[in-house]
This record gives sequence, structure tokens and C-alpha cells, in this order.
Amino acid sequence: MTRVGKYHVVLLGIAALILLMSLVRYVSGQNDITSSGTFAAALGFAVPIGLAGLGGLWAERAGVVNIGLEGMMVLGTWMAGWAGYQWGPLAALIAGLLGGALGGLLHAIATVSFGVDHIISGVAINLLGPGITRFLSEVLYKEGTQAAEAGAGITTSPAIGEKWEISLPVFSSGPDLFGKLESLHWFLLSDLAGILRGLTHNVNVLTVLAVLMLPLTFFVLWHTAFGLRLRSAGENPWAAESLGVNVYFIKYVAVVISGAFAGLGGVFLVFVSSKYVEGQTAGRGFIGLAAMIFGNWRPGGLAAGASLFGYADGLQLRNQRAVTSFFLFGAVLLLIFLALQVRRLLSSTQPAELVVRSTRQYTLMAAAALGMVILFWLWLTVDQLPNEFVFITPHVLTLLVLLVASQRLRMPKADGVSYRRGEQH
Repeated sequence: MTRVGKYHVVLLGIAALILLMSLVRYVSGQNDITSSGTFAAALGFAVPIGLAGLGGLWAERAGVVNIGLEGMMVLGTWMAGWAGYQWGPLAALIAGLLGGALGGLLHAIATVSFGVDHIISGVAINLLGPGITRFLSEVLYKEGTQAAEAGAGITTSPAIGEKWEISLPVFSSGPDLFGKLESLHWFLLSDLAGILRGLTHNVNVLTVLAVLMLPLTFFVLWHTAFGLRLRSAGENPWAAESLGVNVYFIKYVAVVISGAFAGLGGVFLVFVSSKYVEGQTAGRGFIGLAAMIFGNWRPGGLAAGASLFGYADGLQLRNQRAVTSFFLFGAVLLLIFLALQVRRLLSSTQPAELVVRSTRQYTLMAAAALGMVILFWLWLTVDQLPNEFVFITPHVLTLLVLLVASQRLRMPKADGVSYRRGEQH
């Protein structure tokens, strides 16, 4: 008999999710739920969130809390815009990586060498990033400069020129079969076609690079000696030190790489808009940190969290009316949860008097039933949500996801702990 592993469970979960999305799309009539445009937009939103989350993953696996990802992303965007308009996209990529890495180096110096509280250092970098970039813009982009003549302003850089985009050859060559199948709006088949088309057509080069970084990060951190040393520094740096690991060096490398990943997320934003624009990170560094926590400090979970937040952003951008379908989606999820709970109670083989039916379990089921009814009623009665609520939907989703995920989280044991060589813990 074939053993069912966790990867089989993940694949079954993805299949069930697509089936549920197809059902909601078919019942609600909101075709944008699984359209190629929605998933293309979702991918664009998920990439910078995922890259910031990867940055947080590298730092925190080494025991350094990095809430300065937002400031490092800002440094990456400005450096990419400044170098890109002068020397092209490749220079933008390198400069953005260096900008984020410099922010990571500053964080490492403060936390690892000087023992500054990790939260205080991260907040300081989040304040320094926008301040430094605004100062540099006022100096280098002021009126009369070459950059100003090329279209720069105090809050924006000149355009970086050409954009790097590709289409994956296996899916993009020949006739647009996925597009034709999507336009038929058949149950499930059209949904699969829309999802595949949105994820494979006109893909930014950095998108491919970002997706490859996930398995690469998993391989390095979980299947190499360097990764084992890095994770040991985040679990018990004193034990790692006793085995000959240079904990200071490991932490420095991890935090600098963390900043580089955040900077790469900033480069992606510059590539999408073709230039640096002040404020274009829009809190994605913080959402990336939330995605990393949702993913339990692992690349696979991080990818799921970034995809969730990216999809919420993409759907509200494409069709604000379709956001109301979240009500139906939530109602169906609660119905499935209730069915599973009832099945568990009915399938119990123990005598009735020995079955422990706690008040908390029944309260949870009652709350789920009430929530299902309310969500279904909202879906039936609410035609369109106010713009203000639609805009904050991704952030509300972030809070709800973290609230649910907090029950199963297990951070590295020495995450955020001040380490000093030779000291006994």
C-alpha cells in the first residue's frame, strides 16, 4: 500500500481549493475569481511579498528578528530606480540587491555586534529607509540635474527603459488554447485554463527568479551543512558555538542575505512600474513578514501565505464586486468545517457516555454555524462593498490569517535572543 505523504496532502488540498473556487465562481457568476487577469495580477502582488518573506525567513532562522524589511525594500527600490535609468535593468537589479543588503548589514551591525534590541533596530531602519531615499532624491533629482531633465522628480526617478518579460514556452507557444478554453466559462476546465494562463503568460524575469528562490532556499537551509549551521544559530547559538560554528559570521551572512531578498522585492516593484516612485512598497515588507509567520518559518508555508495575500490584492484590483464572493467562499468553508465536525462525532466508536463533548467544541460549532449563516446572508444581500473596505481587505485578511495560524506556530527557539560569544545561557 502506497504511503500518503505530506506532499500528497498538499496536492490534494490544492485540488480541493481549485474545485471550491470553481464552484464559487460558477454559482456567483463572478468570472474574475479564476480569470487569467486576476491570477496574473495576484502573481505580481505575491512576488514582492514572497521575496520580503524570504528575507525574514533567512534572518529569523538565524535568530535575528527582522521587522526592518520594509525599510530595506525602500532602499532597494530607490537604488534600482537610480541605477536603472542610467545603465539599464541589469544595473537596477544589482543596485537594488546592494541597497537591500546594505540595510541588512546595518541591522546586523546593530543587533549582532552591539546587541541592540532587534525590534528597535528594525523600526529604526523602517524610519531611515524612507528618510534616506527622500534626501537622496532631493539632492540627485532636483531641478537642473540630468535626472530631472530625463523626467525625475522629488518623488520619482526617470524610467529605467526596457522591461524584461517572457512567456513560458511550454504553455505560451502556438495558439492561445488556454485563453479560448477560459472564455467558454465551463465548470472547472475553464477555471484551470484561466489559472494556468495567468501564471504563465508575459511573466517578468524576476517572477521566475523569485519562484526559483523558494526551492533553492529550502535546499540550502535544510539540505546543506551551511543551512544546518544557520538554523542551529537560530535554535541554540551557544550549543552551535560549542561545536565550532562561527555564530557571529552566520548571523551576519543571514541578515545581509535577508536584506538582499527585501531589496530584490523592491527591484520587482520598480520593474513593474518602470521607475522608482516614493511609497511604492506600500507596506509589503510588513505583509511579507506576516506571510512568513503564517508559513511557520518555512518556504512552502511562506509561498502559500504570499499567494493568499497576493490573490486578495489581485481580485480587488480586477473586480471590486467580485470581492463579495469571499462571503460565499467563507460560508462554504464553514459548512465543510461543520460537516467534518459532525462526521467526527457520529463516527466515534466509543460508548456515548465516554465520548468527551466539551462545551468549547459545541461553542465552536455553534459559532461556525452562525458565521456561515451571516456570510451567506451577506453574499445574498450585499451587491458591492464600500471602496474603503475593499482597499483594506488584504490587511484584514492578514490579521485574520495570523489569528488562525497562531495556534500552530513554532518559531526558532533563539529568535530575537541577544547572543554573546562565551556567555552561558
